[in-house]
Amino acid sequence: MGRLPVRRTAAVLVFALAGCSLGGTDKNTVPSPTTNVPVITVPEIPPPFPDLGTASLEPAKALKLQAVLAGIVRRHATIPEAESAARGVTAAIVTDRWIWSGAAGQDAVGKSLTPDTSMSVASITKTFVAAEVMRLARDEQLDLNAPISAYVKHTLTANQATVRQHLSMMSGVLDYLPADYARMDKAISAAPGRHWTPQQALAYDTAPTAPPGEFFAYSNPNYLLLGLMIEKVTGRPLAEVLRHDLAAPAGLQHAAFQDGEKPQPPVAGDADPLCGTEPDAYVPCRAVASRSAASAGLAADAPTIARWGYELYGGRVIGPGLAAEMTAGDGEYGLGTMLFTQQFGIGDAVGHTGDMPDHTSMLLVIGSKRLSIAMILAEGNKNVRTTMSELTAALQPLLG
Repeated sequence: MGRLPVRRTAAVLVFALAGCSLGGTDKNTVPSPTTNVPVITVPEIPPPFPDLGTASLEPAKALKLQAVLAGIVRRHATIPEAESAARGVTAAIVTDRWIWSGAAGQDAVGKSLTPDTSMSVASITKTFVAAEVMRLARDEQLDLNAPISAYVKHTLTANQATVRQHLSMMSGVLDYLPADYARMDKAISAAPGRHWTPQQALAYDTAPTAPPGEFFAYSNPNYLLLGLMIEKVTGRPLAEVLRHDLAAPAGLQHAAFQDGEKPQPPVAGDADPLCGTEPDAYVPCRAVASRSAASAGLAADAPTIARWGYELYGGRVIGPGLAAEMTAGDGEYGLGTMLFTQQFGIGDAVGHTGDMPDHTSMLLVIGSKRLSIAMILAEGNKNVRTTMSELTAALQPLLG
C-alpha cells in the first residue's frame, strides 16, 4: 500500500518524443520550470517489442525455474516468518522467443495454487491507470501539465498539482495516515460486501496536503484522483475504460478491474480478517477491492501480468513513445512505474510491486532482453524483491 514520504530533487522535464504529444493542446509548448513540473530527459525511443513467443520453455530449463518456486515454499515450512518465504507462489515469464509459468504451494485457505490462479496484484493496478492517462493525453482529451483540478474538483486537488505530478507521486497529496487506515478498516469489517466509491475512500484522507513538486511521496489517493479524472474525461466507468482501451488490445483474458469486474476462476482463497468468513467473489472482498479500485483493485494471474508488462513497456499497447515517457525519471519512480535500474542483474528493469494482506506481487520488465516477469506470493508483507532476485538469478544462464 503506501510508503512514507521520501525527499527527491525535482528536475526540469524535457521530452523529445518523435510523433508523440506531451498531452497539452499545444504540442510545441515545453513546460515552464516555474510550474514545478519535474523535468526529465527521455532517452532515444526503442522500437516496439516483437510479437510474443509462443513456444514453451525447454523442460530442463523450466525445472530450474520451478525449483526456485519450490524453494520459496520449502523455506516457509521451516521459517514461516522469513520475509523471503511464502506458503504459495505463482510466476510467469514471457519473451519474444518462449513463455513459462509455474506454481508451488497453497493459498491462505489451503488450496493448491496453479499458474492461472487469480490473486490480488494491488498496486500493479497503477500501471494500467497511468497507461490510460497517457493514452488520453496523446489523444488530447486531457493535458498532463494542467492542474488535475481542471478535471476533478476536490479538496485534495486544491493545491493545483498537475496531472503529471499525480502520476509521478510529486503532487503533494500524501497517503492516508495510519489512523485513516484504522478508521477505514473498521468500516470495512462492519460491511465487507459494501461497494465504496472513490469519493468515500478519499474522505478518510486526513494527511495535510503539501505544495506540489517539492518531494516524492508514494500515495494511493493520487491514483484514486486519477481514476476519477479518467471517468470524468471519458464519461465511462473506470473498469470499462481499462478493459476496452488496454486489457482487450493487450489480449488480457484473466484480469479483473474490481469491483467493476469480478475475478475469473480459479481464484485464490483469502483470509483477510476485515472480510469475514463468507467469500463474495472479490479478492479479498468487495469493500477492500472497491476502496482500492484505481490504486490497487486489480486481480489477475501471473501469466496475465507478465503479458501486460511485455505489451505495455514493450511499446505495443500505447506505443513506444508513451512507454518511454512512463519509464523516464531521476529517481525510483517514473509515471505509474517503479524504476529498478540494475537491481536484478539482467539489465535495466522497470515495473511495479503490489502488497495486500494475503498477497504480494511484482511485475518486472527488462527491455534489453525483451522479457517480462510476474511473481505473486500468496502471502502479504513479504520481500518479493528478494524472491524475484532468486528467479532472475536462475533465469540469467538460460537466456543464452
